[in-house]
Amino acid sequence: MKTTLISGCSSGFGLKIAGYFLAREWQVIATMRTPRADVLPPSDRLRVLALDVTDPESIRKAVEAAGPIDVLVNNAGIAAPSPAELTSIATVRELFETDTLGTIALTQAVLPQFRQRKAGVIVNVTSSATLKALPLIAAYRASTAAVNAFTESMALELEPFGVRAHLVLPGRAPDTRFGENARARMLGFDHETYADLARNVMAHLADTSSPITRPQDVAEAVWRAATDPSSPLRIPAGADAEAWAAEVQ
Repeated sequence: MKTTLISGCSSGFGLKIAGYFLAREWQVIATMRTPRADVLPPSDRLRVLALDVTDPESIRKAVEAAGPIDVLVNNAGIAAPSPAELTSIATVRELFETDTLGTIALTQAVLPQFRQRKAGVIVNVTSSATLKALPLIAAYRASTAAVNAFTESMALELEPFGVRAHLVLPGRAPDTRFGENARARMLGFDHETYADLARNVMAHLADTSSPITRPQDVAEAVWRAATDPSSPLRIPAGADAEAWAAEVQ
């Protein structure tokens, strides 16, 4: 029976990914900053561990407690919508600490066991916003694009060891709490210079008639990356993400 460790499982994509793997008879180590076992169905194949990807000691303890795993899914991440001019450096650091450095640090903690076993898969969940320039998310887009670049180079390094690395690129997902959580870090939308742009962007985000990404789309894409050795390095997840990916091909 194979085992996956997934970060950011308290809600949204991570929660759906964990449930998807559980339903397919995998052992699942679902991690979150504040562990809650009640968010997933009870199972003797489920373990819930505390993990803050910005804390090296938390990473060490979680990886040690997890033991051998077959697939690492880096899903934990935050967003902070703001005009580039008005995004505080503190916010930029927070984005990179979680989205970029947290992903890299957790990956580095797991890689030695994969390399020694000559087997393993790393799936990094980033964003389809890396495929297409969008306003008001410059710092977030930069933090996730950095993970894309890291993953692409790492994949070449790991190939001789039989270890795979993949990117899953979700689109806009109004069914998750990601956008709601991002609003807590939103800044500058009422600034007179950017107010009109912000209103247009928010109107687009509220449009439920345009293609979107469902958590199920992301879970299926992660499953494909984890179980199909022929899957591509980049896998768009969601109707909107797939359309964007087709545009840039």
